[in-house]
Amino acid sequence: MYSGWVTTRAGVSLAERKRQLVSDELTGAALRLLAQKGFDAVTIDEIVAAAGVSKRTFFRYFASKEDVVIQFLAGMGTDMRAELAGRPAQEPPSVALRHTIWVSIDACAGHADQALRVVQLILGTPSLLARFLERQAQWRDELATEVADRLGLAPETDLYPQLAAGMALAAFGTVLQRWSDSDGAEDPANLTDRAFAIIAPALDAAA
Repeated sequence: MYSGWVTTRAGVSLAERKRQLVSDELTGAALRLLAQKGFDAVTIDEIVAAAGVSKRTFFRYFASKEDVVIQFLAGMGTDMRAELAGRPAQEPPSVALRHTIWVSIDACAGHADQALRVVQLILGTPSLLARFLERQAQWRDELATEVADRLGLAPETDLYPQLAAGMALAAFGTVLQRWSDSDGAEDPANLTDRAFAIIAPALDAAA
């Protein structure tokens, strides 16, 4: 289930593909268990049993349960930056950034039931939430660099790239929080459209 959330890169060796398959299997098993039982209730022994691998194999890929979730978040950031870099140059910033954020929202919505539990796990576990916020700060810098490149701005002197990236990620966080709080009753696509309808005038006017 969760392996669909991991981006498959072209041009990798057979050994790398095998390594990715094991990583995906461990990630999927861990996220399923963590979402079902809660972060503190799941042991690494349970994760490796569900994945059908040894504990030694687990520690070749991850240092802790927390690292499983963090690696999942890292993949989300990579996909968002790639999406923004590939958007048509003539698109207004609000449109390009909405598509950028939608990549991760859609990945969650595509596995709605279990993804919702993972989102609730992250938002409801202080240690995971802190790491999520750390990742968002990193994503802001990466997206700001892409925004600056698109608009021919200097990220070290112009305020717009950081502010634009920050607004887009604030929308992302708000959508996830509302989706989580509603226990899945709210539609992520509708929430995303509503969020960007609010911030689009500021994004596009400033640009």
